[in-house]
Amino acid sequence: MKTAISALALATALFAGAANAADLPSHKAPPPYIPPPPIMTWTGFYAGLNLGGGFYASNSSNQGWNGGWNNGNNNTGGVIGGGQLGYNFQVTPMFVVGVETDFQGTSLGSGGGNNNNWWLLGGGFGGGGAGSARLNWFGTVRGRVGITLLSPQLLVYGTGGFAYGEVQRNSWFNQNSAVQTGWTAGGGAEWMFFPNWSAKVEYLYTQISGSNSNNNWLFAFNPGWGLNNVNNRTRFHTIRAGINYHFNFGSPAPVLAKY
Repeated sequence: MKTAISALALATALFAGAANAADLPSHKAPPPYIPPPPIMTWTGFYAGLNLGGGFYASNSSNQGWNGGWNNGNNNTGGVIGGGQLGYNFQVTPMFVVGVETDFQGTSLGSGGGNNNNWWLLGGGFGGGGAGSARLNWFGTVRGRVGITLLSPQLLVYGTGGFAYGEVQRNSWFNQNSAVQTGWTAGGGAEWMFFPNWSAKVEYLYTQISGSNSNNNWLFAFNPGWGLNNVNNRTRFHTIRAGINYHFNFGSPAPVLAKY
């Protein structure tokens, strides 16, 4: 009888010990820390470089007028390249507004091979006209309005604003250049492939204008003959690709998660 009671007491003690052990806290290793994904925002200042090409529009007025004959210039394309600086503000997750300024050097020009303008004077012929026109450089100051289409990293935008540039015009008898002003409009797409880096493709149509000028040496002697009025409207298309670095200042501070 005593043996049975002892066995029962031992079994009870072992059962109670096992139950108490099950209630002890676990000592498993904590799960590995996974950092949150980097915060990508369009808000903030940025700067970058671009390179592309351009060509005069078919209605660009880089052509001369002599006694009713107006043959125009041979328009040619060229290379453009420069830099840009801007600021974006992400109003909502889908809506972004901003402002950008850029400055470009170009090799856009038009040759005078088809600009053989002539005038009749005393039964003879003479030559003159605006032999060639060249866009040495131009710049813009534009607003931008865009939406993040399909992905928060893809911004599709429209842009437009003020434009200015130096146009150089050469004739047989003189050469002049002038800084002219106008407007520009276009659009593009920009992809933020890293938190601080983005790449873009952009198209712009630009028109800069100046007053007409009389560039014929004969005009000083006989205003009725040899009049060479050059209409200084320069219209051109540009397509360029660029890369931007987005600075941290000017953007909201990241929100850190607590663990």
